[in-house]
Amino acid sequence: MIKYSLICDTDHGFEAWFKNSDAFKHQLESGILSCPTCGSESIRKALMAPSVRSTGGWEIPPEPQAEILPPEQTPASPERTRQIQMMTKAAELKRQLLALRRAVEDNCDYVGDRFAKTARAIHDGEEEAKGIYGEATPNEIEALQDDGIEIGQIPWIKQDS
Repeated sequence: MIKYSLICDTDHGFEAWFKNSDAFKHQLESGILSCPTCGSESIRKALMAPSVRSTGGWEIPPEPQAEILPPEQTPASPERTRQIQMMTKAAELKRQLLALRRAVEDNCDYVGDRFAKTARAIHDGEEEAKGIYGEATPNEIEALQDDGIEIGQIPWIKQDS
């Protein structure tokens, strides 16, 4: 087993155990490795203290570090299994919502609190059709929907949460 110190593109650090370096590479390339904090799949190895071999052939030990051993292979209780499944699903949902947020931010114009006015102007042909996002009050949203203007609402989670 190999323990790697890893870091995601939003600087969340974490450690993970792998059978070997090929297992790490496979998980990274297949997209199944993600940050447990934010769900990012953009992962890289963090700087780690190496074990150095001198020209004489003896090893210079790395500075002492606390080592976390892999957990014993004991079956988890049904409650713990449900908790792990829920945490895994929550992390995946968060990753998907963050990816959706990035796609909206990359492909649409932010119009702030003018969302309802701009959406109505696009619908009425007063402005060029384009993707927009922003904020609207519940009354503004209801008025847009009553007038047949299609809008969508996305849970807008923070990228660093």
